[in-house]
Formats: sequence, structure tokens, C-alpha cells
Amino acid sequence: MKDHVLELISEKTGYNAKLNIMREYLQAFILRIMHDNRVFRSAAFLGGTALRFLYGLPRFSEDLDFYMEAESQFTFREIVTKIKQELELAGYSISITYNDEKTVQYAMIKFDKLMHEAEISPHIEQKFSIKIEIDTNPPKGAELKTKIVNKYFLISFLSYDIPSLFAGKIHAILSRKYTKGRDYFDLGWYLSKWKNIRPNILLLQNALTQTGWEGKMPSEYSWQNLLYKAVVEADWQKIEDDIKGFLEKPTDLDILTKKNLLNLIKE
Repeated sequence: MKDHVLELISEKTGYNAKLNIMREYLQAFILRIMHDNRVFRSAAFLGGTALRFLYGLPRFSEDLDFYMEAESQFTFREIVTKIKQELELAGYSISITYNDEKTVQYAMIKFDKLMHEAEISPHIEQKFSIKIEIDTNPPKGAELKTKIVNKYFLISFLSYDIPSLFAGKIHAILSRKYTKGRDYFDLGWYLSKWKNIRPNILLLQNALTQTGWEGKMPSEYSWQNLLYKAVVEADWQKIEDDIKGFLEKPTDLDILTKKNLLNLIKE
């Protein structure tokens, strides 16, 4: 297993390309471990990594995000322990820290020496991390679906339908306390990939209420206005700085301009 990821990395050139392929392969391996332990019977796969694995989002992502949608057959501690065991059996040297006492449970998986072994970093002590988060009290109203994906490993995922995933992205843009460029790239991708896409309004409203939204609640007719305002006010330099290291094609930045995104929203 470890030899395979090192071979994949060796075929890439450039720091970002090597780092991204290493991260994605390890994400897939962790997801397969979770699948084999029946995590996706109760936890829905969400976020940027889900969009890439399930729908081909043309950017890489960092974290693995999940919403607990049914009573779980496992404890978070048990799945973290299983992930650690399987990664070590595959030849990786890792350490894991986790917190299962909050509503959003998380684990940080740190890979020792892998950056050096992959010739990404000259420093043998430099670590590489993947974060897992599971929200045990997600907002209500999502429509669930199952999707099978073969990306490094064959996996059957529980996730949200497109309108529900889109609602989650709008919620992130409207409620996040800082500018995350990947949110705006994803927004442009949604609007250009699915013409006439509409968010799951009930889910969006519930998510905003849960996170203390103080503005006017979006409706079927006003959500575009709220997005338009958010894009107008966004610091585009920060957006470009955040996203450029994660793109499959860096020239996509020439297409994802503020003007083009605003036009997509108006359409």
C-alpha cells in the first residue's frame, strides 16, 4: 500500500501536484477503511472532498467531513482505532489525536516521515496530516442518496443529493467568519455544472438558524441576492491565494473571476 502511493507521487512533478496526489490517495484509503467498517450506513460524506470523489470537482481538498444521519453502530473512538490499525498494517508510521466529547467529533491523523520518503520535503521530521470531522447534530432537512465510486478503491457512500449539498455550500459562504477561496470556486463550479440549480431551502434555513444567522432568512426567491452580495463584498485576492494550490488546472483562475461568478449567479 505504501509503495503504491510513493509510486503515484513519483509520477508527478511540482510540490503541489505531489502533495495533492498523496493526500487524495490517503483520503481514499481512509474512506475505504471507514466503508469496510460500515460507517456509511449512518454517516453522510460531505464537503469539498466529497464533491471531488462523488462528482469530479476539479480541485483537491484537505479534510474528510461527515454528518451523522442515523444511529451509529460504532463509536468514534472505535473507528479511529481501526483507521490507525489499518494504516500501520499498510506500512505507515502515524499518530492520531482525537476528541469525541463535542458535538463535532474530530481526529487528526499525522503521518511521520512520509513527506520525506515521497521526496516532497527534505526534512525527515516534517509531518503530514489529514483531519476527520463528524457532526453528530447536523441541521435537518437533507435528502440522502447512495453513490458508488471507484477512485483508487471501490466505495459505496451515503451522501446528500445535489440541492442539499448546494445548500451546505451556500451556508458556508454566508456564515463563515473568514474568506475561504475554495467556497467561491465551488460555487462557480456548482452554477456552471448544473444549470438552474436550486438549493434545498429548508436545509439552508435550518443550517443558518443552527449557526446563529442574524440576517434575513433566504427563500426560494432571495437566496441568489444573498450570494450576489457575498461575492461583491469578497476579497478576491484572498480567494485566489487560497485556491491556487488546490486546482487541477491553475489556469481555472482565469475563468473563476468575480465578474464571471456574478454573471453565473444572475443567470
